[in-house]
Amino acid sequence: MKEDIIFNLKQVHDRIKNACKLSDRDVSDVQLLLATKTVPAERIRIAIEAGENLIGENKMQEFRDKDSELKDLKIERHFIGHLQTNKVKDVLKYVSCIQSLDRLSLAEELHKQLQKENRNLDVFIQVNTSFEESKFGLAPSDVIPFIKEIGKYHTLKIKGLMTIGLLDVEKEKMRPSLRLLREISDEVYNAKIEGITHLKLSMGMSQDLELAIAEGSNMVRIGTSIFGNRFLEKEIWNENIAE
Repeated sequence: MKEDIIFNLKQVHDRIKNACKLSDRDVSDVQLLLATKTVPAERIRIAIEAGENLIGENKMQEFRDKDSELKDLKIERHFIGHLQTNKVKDVLKYVSCIQSLDRLSLAEELHKQLQKENRNLDVFIQVNTSFEESKFGLAPSDVIPFIKEIGKYHTLKIKGLMTIGLLDVEKEKMRPSLRLLREISDEVYNAKIEGITHLKLSMGMSQDLELAIAEGSNMVRIGTSIFGNRFLEKEIWNENIAE
């Protein structure tokens, strides 16, 4: 198991390096996030001890369940799934960033809790660039108004945009949903919104890593290519939260 995970990590890093080379980009501009939903803590530990330090979970319960086995490790944790407002207080115990901010009610609840804790939080805004009804995220046309609206929540520090591209299709059909996020980022920058300078792009998973980097991704969320198929138990996971 350990050898497989370490080998897979090397393969993924090689894919990132090759994609950056083809796009004439510096490899240091692309960060690897380990998408660890349903992955047992002992497998995550192997990857962290091999040099990784960033993980993303889709459910608060997974942070809680794995915390006791991983708390001795230095890990940065992001929340990358759909977040219910009644889970905000619990999630904030574990994360330094929420990548799935997609509605005002969530922004308001986050701000309220962060004020109580006297701290700020990095956030990415989730955008539905594939226009699939099964996926969460803002419509592209709503992104700039949303950013302007949540500017009043000073505890939320907007660091980037996140999307789940169109999956399970021919590779070139995946590209438009990834390119669109970059175009939205350019539009946000050109709108010269106060407090917004550079936005990172979180996009790209096991299927579309190379395309995402070619289209400007700064963070790829990889699970299956590192840990293998999901460790499903009682629950069937929605593709909307697949990495």
